[in-house]
Amino acid sequence: MVRWQPHASERLVVAALELFEERGYENTTVIEIAERAGLTKSTFFRHFPDKREVLFGGGTMTGLLVDGIDAAPAGASPLEAVAHALDVIGREAFTADRREFGARRSAVIAANPELREREALKGLGLTASMIDALKRRGVADLTSRVAAELGALAWKIAYERWSDTNNSDNFGELARRTLTEVQAASALC
Repeated sequence: MVRWQPHASERLVVAALELFEERGYENTTVIEIAERAGLTKSTFFRHFPDKREVLFGGGTMTGLLVDGIDAAPAGASPLEAVAHALDVIGREAFTADRREFGARRSAVIAANPELREREALKGLGLTASMIDALKRRGVADLTSRVAAELGALAWKIAYERWSDTNNSDNFGELARRTLTEVQAASALC
């Protein structure tokens, strides 16, 4: 086996998704994922702490969200700052060439309670990161929380829409439309 090959992390993610689809999450081992990717078990663990995390991108999304909120224009409202972060995610992570992967990933997660739980925990962490980033911008605690929660809900709905392979809208546009819809719906409550 070659000692170093580029894109090990991405290859591990693709191998894991393929195996989870073929055999199920429970019936797939880290060793099998590493072998499918042409790598070793130790290489797997250099990139991911466990097989659950292979589908969740480490801290990539958190970094994109925080950077997006931080980079929003100084006069942006809290929801505009969140929308700016969702735009960044659309440009950097949820690109058109990743749509099919997103749909496949969602199906694997939906089929496994452990992965659904992990997805929910990751979502809570992302929301907390948005809250913290908004507070650093000087946004009040409650306003930060409401904006982050609305942003997280919009993100979830937009991701479901975006990962539909029949949809051709880009994620940023979907997320902004969805955020507007969520904000309007919250005013009706």
